[in-house]
Amino acid sequence: LRTIPLKEEKTVYLFNGKKKSNQSAQFAVIDIPGGNKDLQQCADVVMRLRAEYLFKYKHYSDIAFMDYAGKWYRWRGGDKRSAFDNYLQTVFGWCGSASLEQQLKTVPDFTTIKPGDVLVKGGFPGHAVIVADMAINKEGKKIYMLVQGYQPAQDMHVLVNPNDLDLSPWYAVDMEGDIITPEWTFDRTRLKRW
Repeated sequence: LRTIPLKEEKTVYLFNGKKKSNQSAQFAVIDIPGGNKDLQQCADVVMRLRAEYLFKYKHYSDIAFMDYAGKWYRWRGGDKRSAFDNYLQTVFGWCGSASLEQQLKTVPDFTTIKPGDVLVKGGFPGHAVIVADMAINKEGKKIYMLVQGYQPAQDMHVLVNPNDLDLSPWYAVDMEGDIITPEWTFDRTRLKRW
């Protein structure tokens, strides 16, 4: 996740090329194309980042996502990039925050958070963000960074921390209470892991 490229410009665009109305949520915009369909939304961004990582390192058998009815979509196409892109479009169409919440395992201790973990509240609408990076100082204080997509489909972006602009875009692990992001609030029990 640390190696994902960022755009120089910080404007978030929707799938249709229009600017997102809320331009205050992002610290940076990720340089991965989202396509021109309203498919790559919040949970889709989480699934895409996981799938891209596994595809890059040829862990093809680990690329699998479940839909709302419990049906699995498993990647079986090896290193065929165009077929993989089509597979992702199918996953985005059938899987979402509700199915992602079911698929992932709950992390009982929030202080064990790590990159790749997901904050998710399944539903219609629901929301999901992924932990993109973490850091720890000499005193053992841990901080983390979040990436999201949103509805309608839009550029993936690193979130600002609206409650601590001095720390932003980082969030403190030892912060009390809910995790308040610019467009959603999660309670700490919503942390999930693959």
